[in-house]
Amino acid sequence: MRRDSNGVRLSRRALLGGAVASMLLAADYRIIDPHVHVWKHDPRFPFAEGARVPDRDATPEMLLDLMRANGVARTVIIQVIHYRYDNSYLADVLKRYPDVFQGVCRVDPLDAAAPDRLTRLVEEQGFRGVRLSPARDPSGDWIRGARMPPLWKRCRDLKVPMTLLTPIARVPEVEKLVENFPDLTVVIDHMADCPVDQPAELEKLIALRRYPNVFVKISHTWSLSKQPFPYLDAQELVKRLHSAFGPERLMWATDWPIVEQVASYSQALRVVRDEMKFLNADDKSWMLSKTIERVWPFAK
Repeated sequence: MRRDSNGVRLSRRALLGGAVASMLLAADYRIIDPHVHVWKHDPRFPFAEGARVPDRDATPEMLLDLMRANGVARTVIIQVIHYRYDNSYLADVLKRYPDVFQGVCRVDPLDAAAPDRLTRLVEEQGFRGVRLSPARDPSGDWIRGARMPPLWKRCRDLKVPMTLLTPIARVPEVEKLVENFPDLTVVIDHMADCPVDQPAELEKLIALRRYPNVFVKISHTWSLSKQPFPYLDAQELVKRLHSAFGPERLMWATDWPIVEQVASYSQALRVVRDEMKFLNADDKSWMLSKTIERVWPFAK
């Protein structure tokens, strides 16, 4: 237990809180987390039929506590798969906390009405993007199907980002869509989950650097790694992406609360802010804040 200049004893929490506050005062940017999920066991917002029911809640209030403790100012919430294409719970959260959160919805990629559904979600409920998740197996073959161009066109017309949770093997198929919609902002989640023991596969993602509106989340170092914190093997992937895309097109993310299966919210921030020794201060200002504001601008 340390004491301040007046001899008052300071707790470890107070010391850590002071350190975070000092860091934020020294920086000329606010930290924004562009990838979290929320859900709640609530009969008003039932989970999708057949979906896995989570053991516990992950509420916006829990998230706000973590944000405050770690100096994170704003967050982008991604519609969680537990609700599938019913975005009602997230819409309610966005309505209750409009100044802190933005939301990315899901629509059914096999539904011909998905573009119109997306329009309503954006224009009537304030969503700022859509997420698609093509599986690696044949169930994800819709990513190269006839339903995609109309949905991507609508996303472009609405001027909201297209975000993709895609395995690295699907990236060449994604690239064909990117090539047809070069003015659409596209965000690839979690480094396309490229395995650390298959580093050559990352070239499929690096190939997208030629498209200036493609951004990459360098999240999931904790998930991809075969090593303990700070996940140095997965950091090698980040180094290559940093060299290819530059910090202006990379963004960190926690993927809370999924991250808690392996690491803490704090570790997901610290691995980028403190442990990626190849990043300089300007890199961090982009990857922790300014890149995200390029894609999801928040009011000051």
